[in-house]
Amino acid sequence: MPVTIKTKDEIALMREVGRLAAEVLEMIEPYVKAGISTGELDRICHNYIVNVQKAVPAPLNYNGFPKSICTSVNHVICHGIPSDDKILKDGDIINIDITVIKDGFHGDTSKMFGIGTLPLHAQKLITVTQECLYKAIALVGPGVYLGDLGYVIQQYAEALHYSVVRDYCGHGIGRIFHEEPQVLHYGQKQTGMQLREGMTFTIEPMINAGSRFTKLSRADGWTVTTADRRLSAQWEHTLAVTSDGCEVLTSRKEEPFKAGGN
Repeated sequence: MPVTIKTKDEIALMREVGRLAAEVLEMIEPYVKAGISTGELDRICHNYIVNVQKAVPAPLNYNGFPKSICTSVNHVICHGIPSDDKILKDGDIINIDITVIKDGFHGDTSKMFGIGTLPLHAQKLITVTQECLYKAIALVGPGVYLGDLGYVIQQYAEALHYSVVRDYCGHGIGRIFHEEPQVLHYGQKQTGMQLREGMTFTIEPMINAGSRFTKLSRADGWTVTTADRRLSAQWEHTLAVTSDGCEVLTSRKEEPFKAGGN
């Protein structure tokens, strides 16, 4: 499948759905605390997306995924399935991954939350992973290679003795949830596809405290954990390449990004 270059009108629709996805993360934040189940977080987000935003939660029934959001706690890297049996407790870290469909386009974003008082090593992992994302975003623009993005993430994370998950990656996005190109979070400078104005894709580094190796649950076929059971963190944004940089389509109010550029 070739990479799709979006028109200005299509990017305007993606900007709107990206805003909706960001708003779900802003809405759910007060609920993310000790004692709540990830199943309840899923229900709150589902009702907000469907009833308030009049939109569609993309994960629900996507290739059989049973819930409307992904909730990945502690050593879960990605694709954690919300459950009423999973109760958040003090010291946990959780990634909440939101994808919304509106007017035929997808907006995909995720954020890390800490529950109560975090151990210093957990907070550092969260911070470094966000910095990996921001360093890659700062590079995005026409002519930049995808390998440049993976290189800056890998070099920064590994210099601090973390590892980069290689089995899962970012992706093109638009009318289709996952389209070309694949966006690896490791690599070499000046390798891979060169970015062009109008490309839209996610960057979503998954950084592990221990080894980079992963394990897929045989029980549910979705939940991905660290092989060594050590912590993992992830942050994600949907971006559009502009004439002179990029626009972070899923930027939240708390973040430093401005519309129309990085």
